[in-house]
Amino acid sequence: MTTENRIVDETPISPIRQGVERRNSLEKHLQHRPEAQDLKNRHILLDTSTAPALQAKALELERQRATDNLKKGLAHRPDRDTLIERNILPDSAAAPALLQNQKELERHMRANSLETKLQGRPDAEELVKKGILDEEENPLKE
Repeated sequence: MTTENRIVDETPISPIRQGVERRNSLEKHLQHRPEAQDLKNRHILLDTSTAPALQAKALELERQRATDNLKKGLAHRPDRDTLIERNILPDSAAAPALLQNQKELERHMRANSLETKLQGRPDAEELVKKGILDEEENPLKE
């Protein structure tokens, strides 16, 4: 092939119309771009006034401080027995999904026990005969 037969295609890769649309799209996105303070609030941008060279060290120190505070808090955390005594944790080895059923069963068992004891209780007349109640204290007396 000779240099005369070579034709160079000089048409743009994207038509002009698409270039305008891209520019308009970019402008539209820039108009709706979040503000710097919003990005700082969402922890995307660092909210710091330190020099960029020191920002990494400052972030590392902040993380270390948070780690130390967490370790200190965990060291002073009350143990399980203390939490059970304070009625914060239930005194049960049952699975958490079964705790509600266990509480309901205990409540029914207490109610049945109380009912049984009330049925065996002597009536007021017997208590008056035994001298435990006075005649004036008899609740059945009208």
